[in-house]
Amino acid sequence: MIAILSSGCTLKEKTDVVRLLEILGHRVSVSPFGRETIVGVVGTSAPELEARLAAMPGVRETRRDVPPYALVSREHHPETTVVRAAGVEIGGDEVVVIAGPCSVESEAQILRIARGVAACGARLLRGGAFKPRTSPYGFQGLGEEALDLLERAREETGLGIVTEVVSGEDVPRVARTADVLQVGARNMQNFRLLEACGRQGKPVLLKRSHMGTIDELLLAAEYVVTHGNPRVILCERGIRTFETATRNTLDVSAVPVLKERTHLPVIVDPSHAAGRREWVPALAAAAVAAGADGSIVEVHDRPDEALSDGRQSLTLQGFEAMMRRLQRVAAAVDRRLGVSFAPSGGPTCPTASPRPT
Repeated sequence: MIAILSSGCTLKEKTDVVRLLEILGHRVSVSPFGRETIVGVVGTSAPELEARLAAMPGVRETRRDVPPYALVSREHHPETTVVRAAGVEIGGDEVVVIAGPCSVESEAQILRIARGVAACGARLLRGGAFKPRTSPYGFQGLGEEALDLLERAREETGLGIVTEVVSGEDVPRVARTADVLQVGARNMQNFRLLEACGRQGKPVLLKRSHMGTIDELLLAAEYVVTHGNPRVILCERGIRTFETATRNTLDVSAVPVLKERTHLPVIVDPSHAAGRREWVPALAAAAVAAGADGSIVEVHDRPDEALSDGRQSLTLQGFEAMMRRLQRVAAAVDRRLGVSFAPSGGPTCPTASPRPT
């Protein structure tokens, strides 16, 4: 339920409304909206509470027809949230691109790729330390060693780190390294993990699961926010449908729907949707045109040798070409991409380094 306070509501009247709700044991969110204020009541509210609130001085209107994800809904929080991580604002005017390999494989590999994506305008570096894999025989990541290597990449390039956390007990250790904690698609409804992410202060990048609805994604975000962490970034990464041409089906329509329903920033992962690097730039461009606040893409300087997801990883040259394309699309929809390129159109990204002999 929400109570909309009138534009002429006094500070005392606003305080009285909040105090009453807190005395009755409700969690309260207060959000300015133009000249008015919206007071959200989180949790179950009885009809008699609505009548009592409606009769209080300064309350213009009460409403009970609000979504079950109260804290992340626009009804409770009409102003768009901008999440800040490592000096980067996600959800503002800039379209933010997060790039890097699926998995951290070695020090040389992550440093090469970090330098390359930084030169091409990536704002944050992604890299998996712990990798949940469908097959138990797949590469599971280097674990804590990879976290140390990501820290070295940040020291050298200045890029903030986005890396996945797969269990609640790993959250404190990963949070010491990561600037953004990623919750993968398989863990969207791992509620204990979501709660653990909510109890720490780092931003959380929450991916939609293969079979998750938009409402289920928003309720998953609500788990994080209700445990004290409002810094959530939503990620559409493709859903499982009857189509087999792509790895998953990118639900581009989810972007405007989420933008309407929630104040949280929304990005896309075209790499996991496409499954092939040739299609990633087009999907990333479509997402920007639809209103996404950014993309997270997989990039590898030697994708044919990658230990995981090499087929869907852009080369550094492919990443540069995509960034040029996104710059044009962002400008067309009154957004900006925080990168400049060589005026001649020549390469700015380094080429893949020679293979060791």
